[in-house]
Amino acid sequence: MREPITIIGGGLAGLSLGIALRKRSLPVVIHEASTYPRHRVCGEFISGVSDETLRALGISEALADAECLTTAKWHDAATCLGTLKVTARGISRWRLDLRLRDQFLEAGGILKTHSRTTQSGDVVWAAGRPKQPSKWVGLKCHFSNLPLGSDLEMHTGGNGYLGLARIEGGRVNVCGLFAAQSLAQIRDKGAGRLVQMLRHGGLHTLADRLEAADPDEESFCGVAGFGFGRQKSVGFALGDAACMIPPFTGNGMTMAFEAAECAIAPLEDFAAGRTTFAEASEQARRAQTQRFQRRVAMAGMIHPLLTSRWGMFLATGLARQRLVPYAWLLRLVR
Repeated sequence: MREPITIIGGGLAGLSLGIALRKRSLPVVIHEASTYPRHRVCGEFISGVSDETLRALGISEALADAECLTTAKWHDAATCLGTLKVTARGISRWRLDLRLRDQFLEAGGILKTHSRTTQSGDVVWAAGRPKQPSKWVGLKCHFSNLPLGSDLEMHTGGNGYLGLARIEGGRVNVCGLFAAQSLAQIRDKGAGRLVQMLRHGGLHTLADRLEAADPDEESFCGVAGFGFGRQKSVGFALGDAACMIPPFTGNGMTMAFEAAECAIAPLEDFAAGRTTFAEASEQARRAQTQRFQRRVAMAGMIHPLLTSRWGMFLATGLARQRLVPYAWLLRLVR
């Protein structure tokens, strides 16, 4: 009997890869440090993933009833800077991760939760971004009774940016990236902390909107200690463990699925004895590099324009003159 393929991390990349491998009759064990369902700091906005990728992974049904998002607007503190058409899905990680977990178990996979394994060797590492010093913090909360001007709203402020996206149940996911130093001046907890971060960045109108809505305090969560671009990972790494794209792109969840797809064929070859695990790891690394290199590079160039004073001054000035080609920029980071 073949030894199971071991995956460390039961997030989007780990679960979707596990499902894909089980559909190909390969034994799989996933170790997950947390449990399900759970809230995650995530834009919950899936843009750019193809139907072919979802079919290859065998997870199309899990996204079948996701919210269909087609319109987007960019704002600063003063005005709407631009509009564009998008093709995206909105679904909470609470719902999606739980569905993928159930599908993996139904397919015969073995899932070990609350498992902080230090197992090394022939393992697939999909446990998210490596911890590292960072000047950023991510905050997220769900709100009800929060009217939107488009399916997705992006807002840039003096201390970061955030997105508002429709998800299931008439709720809105509000998720932002902020300068960590802003937190030192804020004493509020939960959704109030997110609102005060907006005020600290000059987004008072948006803060007023959130205060008039109904937050789901149980959904509030935060994350720190991360960097963008290629991660300092070793071995067979997937998803954020290998490469993390800035969140303004709305492409992080898609890249998790696409990274899992990149690993299917190499792991099939390894399981069949056609390659070594190290060779399979290298094949998956090259496939991810080829697939993500351009979008990650372009996102790394644009990100400073959204997170520095000089960049914001330049970007908003050009946008107000209708000189920012939002649709073209969107294609560059997909």
